Amino acid sequence: MGKEFKIVHETEVDGTPQQVFDAATGGTSGWMWPMEIEPKLGGAGPFGSTVTVWEPPHRYSNRMEGEGGFFNQLDFDISELADGTSWLRYVHSGVFFEDWDNQYDGAAKHTAFYLHTLGQYVKYFAGQQAAFADVQGPAASSSAQAFVAVKHALGLYDAGAGGHLSVTIAGLGTVDAVVDYLDDNFVGLRTEDAMIRFFGRNAFGSVVGMTIHLFAEGADAQAVGAAWDSWLNGLFEQ
Repeated sequence: MGKEFKIVHETEVDGTPQQVFDAATGGTSGWMWPMEIEPKLGGAGPFGSTVTVWEPPHRYSNRMEGEGGFFNQLDFDISELADGTSWLRYVHSGVFFEDWDNQYDGAAKHTAFYLHTLGQYVKYFAGQQAAFADVQGPAASSSAQAFVAVKHALGLYDAGAGGHLSVTIAGLGTVDAVVDYLDDNFVGLRTEDAMIRFFGRNAFGSVVGMTIHLFAEGADAQAVGAAWDSWLNGLFEQ
């Protein structure tokens, strides 16, 4: 038997409502992952959803439904603030069918991180499409201390949010980055032409993962992803 959930997250975004709306509906490769959204009411949304609200640049929603009362709905409500920036109210509602507490906790924490990343995208890379890579750690990265190992390998025992770090990645050289997000489960790094996000999903029963968003013209996401894959997986080799 499913149980409904509702996650509400509100945040200021350093960009215009149009920039935020465009990020939510067309620039998703820059802050989450690439998604196709048909830009109209009733249009096709991600994962078989339907666009249920299309009011640019202030409101966008999509919803999918399934058997047994299942539904998943995302609502973006964007308003302009007096200084020209935006206020985003995001609501994710739906149904979880099992392990409700863990799923809710994971979804709520992922929401905060994704929307922070959206804000970074709008502030530094608005309007740009990204070459995207997704990297997953090995089974050993599901252990309780796996994300701690990742943080140590990045040198985060010497840096905090707002600080800088440098890490050497075979095949890429030295990556110099600003630490734009740091907590127990997530790390966000931003360079001049990329955002690199680390997900401590070991806390939610999965493996550590990361996404790479490359904004430089001609960026080779496959090669960069392979280099980071070797680095991440190498941390957990026996």
